[in-house]
Amino acid sequence: MNAHLDALTPSIVWRHFRTLCNTPRPSGEEAALVAILEAWADAQGLAHDRDSFGNLRICKPATPGCEQAPGVILQGHLDMVAQANAGHSHDFSRDPISTYVADGWLHADGTTLGADNGMGVAAILAVLEDPTLTHGPLEALFTLEEETSMGGALNLAENWLKGSLLLNLDSEDRGEVYIGCAGGADVVVDAQLPSAALRDDEQLLDLALTGLKGGHSGMDIHQPLGNANRLLVRALRTLEGFDARLVSYQGGTLRNAIPREAFAQVALPGDEMDAAVKALSDLEVTLRAELGSGDSGLSLKATQATGAGKAEPLTLDASAMLVAALHAAPCGVERMSADVPGVVETSNNLGVLSLEAGRLHLCALVRSLHDTAAAAMADRFQALFGLIGARVRVENGYPGWAPNPESALLATFNRRHAALFGQEPAVKVIHAGLECGILGSKYPHLDMISFGPLIRGAHSPDERVELDSVDEFWRMLHALMEDLAQKS
Repeated sequence: MNAHLDALTPSIVWRHFRTLCNTPRPSGEEAALVAILEAWADAQGLAHDRDSFGNLRICKPATPGCEQAPGVILQGHLDMVAQANAGHSHDFSRDPISTYVADGWLHADGTTLGADNGMGVAAILAVLEDPTLTHGPLEALFTLEEETSMGGALNLAENWLKGSLLLNLDSEDRGEVYIGCAGGADVVVDAQLPSAALRDDEQLLDLALTGLKGGHSGMDIHQPLGNANRLLVRALRTLEGFDARLVSYQGGTLRNAIPREAFAQVALPGDEMDAAVKALSDLEVTLRAELGSGDSGLSLKATQATGAGKAEPLTLDASAMLVAALHAAPCGVERMSADVPGVVETSNNLGVLSLEAGRLHLCALVRSLHDTAAAAMADRFQALFGLIGARVRVENGYPGWAPNPESALLATFNRRHAALFGQEPAVKVIHAGLECGILGSKYPHLDMISFGPLIRGAHSPDERVELDSVDEFWRMLHALMEDLAQKS
């Protein structure tokens, strides 16, 4: 499948990306791909091993004469975000990603593409394979479960890697190089809330908020995008004026993807139904006007449910308290950086929210350039949801990556970029959670940078990668490797 990728340039990179597209690899299910890469390494005569978590390392000796060059670690993660458009049937555990080219970009058919971080992984494999490349000692590090928990990096073996320079190939802008990133943590809220039987005068109303673009909860958090959970909670607040009680809720699927869709069911007095539906229709107009062209596809639909079934809504007080807490919860950009203009300092994404049979579950992702600010945001969640008796825990915390503008590796990259493309790259700090912060905490001696091709819409079915930028990315990586091979 995806044979058309073999005709793209540079073919040595796209051939490996085709393998990634054809091999299902959602987070936590990377084993099949690891086995393929180990078999490939054996065929190439390359040594490989894994740490106790399952992270894979493939090693290649230096080109003869370059043994004294600094060891380079090429790093990327094997997993991808699994998101599909509503109504699009795709089993990410079994089905390959179907791709197509349009207007100079590679897209997937109704799903995430996996260019994040598949393009970086494909480029690393191309470096290992390329017989024309002059290089020093190489280690290719492929981590697991980056998209769900940073698990591979957090559990990476210490005293395992030997290199002194690390190239993270998980960035998504051409002409830019990253030297710092945000840290973060998952904030998980759980509660069992009181419910009461459906009254004879109550009827059920189904709500569906759809049509949003979604996006990466770090890189896109400052964009004019709607968060489906935030917006549907506004609809629930509107319905409180009609004595509505929340029955169920389901919004978002990943804590690091801005939710595109959310669904809820409420119970309310039958004689309030028409007025409630009219109020929601008016709210849809309001929300569309607020989002404007930034996220113009919003749809808010209210449909009277047929039959009560086994529905048992929350009590009126419990419903009101929950909706109020969700409405007050931090969401989106909290603060812009005072030190790095144009960069988000602290944010939160209301990523996954569900309510079923009175059981509440919320997973939010807090990010910040300052670890203390991320901790303070998480503490606000604990304080807020503690007021409704919920259990709140902070999990999978990971440190940020402090910028080093004086990096010798950065200077080499800048010089080589200027020679290739006529100008130095823009040096950036990213609000996304690159694994560099964690890797640097385990290997403090590493000099690190991150760069990659142009990718847009990551973590959503709109994900796409610009073809020309992949060629530039490969040329830059190839030239940088050769330059580093001359150092000792």
